[in-house]
Amino acid sequence: MCRDQKKASNVNVLMMAGLGLGMAMLINSTSVLAAKPVSSSSSSLAVEKGSPYGEFFTRIKDRAEAQNGRNWRETADAVLIQDKETQWNRYLKSALGLPDFVDLGIENRTRFESVSHPWRSTAKIGGGRTDSQWLLRSRVRFGLGNGPFRFLFEGQDSREYGAQIGGFVNNTTVDEWDILQLFGSLTVDNVAGSGLRTDLHFGRMTLDMGGRRYVARNDFRNTTNAFDGVHWQIGKPDTWRLRAFITEPVIRDEVQLDKQNKKFLFWGAYLENLQIPWMNINAFYYGLNDQRQQNANLHRTYGTYGFRLLKNPAVSEFDYELEGAIQVGQLGQVDHFAYNPNVQVGYTFDAPWTPQFLVQYSYASGTRTPGGSQNGTFDPLFGARRWDLMPTGIFGPFLRSNISSPGWRLVMKPAESLT
Repeated sequence: MCRDQKKASNVNVLMMAGLGLGMAMLINSTSVLAAKPVSSSSSSLAVEKGSPYGEFFTRIKDRAEAQNGRNWRETADAVLIQDKETQWNRYLKSALGLPDFVDLGIENRTRFESVSHPWRSTAKIGGGRTDSQWLLRSRVRFGLGNGPFRFLFEGQDSREYGAQIGGFVNNTTVDEWDILQLFGSLTVDNVAGSGLRTDLHFGRMTLDMGGRRYVARNDFRNTTNAFDGVHWQIGKPDTWRLRAFITEPVIRDEVQLDKQNKKFLFWGAYLENLQIPWMNINAFYYGLNDQRQQNANLHRTYGTYGFRLLKNPAVSEFDYELEGAIQVGQLGQVDHFAYNPNVQVGYTFDAPWTPQFLVQYSYASGTRTPGGSQNGTFDPLFGARRWDLMPTGIFGPFLRSNISSPGWRLVMKPAESLT
């Protein structure tokens, strides 16, 4: 049966978009995106020497590549998420000859997944059979402004094809035609001559906080966490920064437009100190108030307090990461106390492909006496888990709850864009 097109019912997000677009109209259109002149030299896209078609595609490629890496001025969401999530190709923007203050990009990721003997109790297949599916994630982003005022829209369409009846399909694999980000932002580079920078974001946004164990813009998963609200940061570049936010987490719907709920709130603060080369220091707090369920025993009111100490990898050096969190609060009428320590130590070899060997351990508490007077199951909030608890997706049996998980990894980088 065909799915209906999503209904445009998210009024709050559209109001935020209006505000953000109004802010973006104040931009200075004479700003320059590329810090260096773009070379129009030879390219592998040229069909033949002197061909007008080859020269045309060469210019597109060169202009697009000039808007990445060191020559690319940051996007509106650069302080919110990982750098790699903003470094899209800009071939479409270049082909259309759009001005510097306009950002436009599209991307698609297609992945095939297959697992035999599905382990979930809800899986109707199994018994030696194989569950397979194609996962498609398509994104488009449109931004305005490269000055203090910016506006960003990012749409995402997440689908699956080929899953059998009873296969694994839910809102972690499917979220059709939806708004992933839609916000306006303001940046002040030198607050009152202090050398501090501050940023304010208002609207729907994605977030990566610290090590991404508790708040993350999903990378491997086919759908993505998003939040409606306000994010603010202040800091001194490459030295320290303080981030704070208050949001309503976006509730994903496989077919209908995603929504938010005033009974579902998430807020927090995150401090990063980079002044000690061999030990970056992070401290954080997250608050969660989820009263959506009719069953009051499922209401969650948690505070998560934690820290993170780390040294970044370097060739011929050891690196490490220590991150831990404690959760306190209430699950319904029951006291909640849980914790999640994580540790990893690695060494990077001076060899081809820059191999890094890591040993790691992750522990997340569980409830010793179900139905008792205290709940001890750690809530992973909105974090990612791929790098220490295996990939999410059609398999994904492990969560950052009720688990003790030692392990090791070998990470290699055969090329600049391949790890």
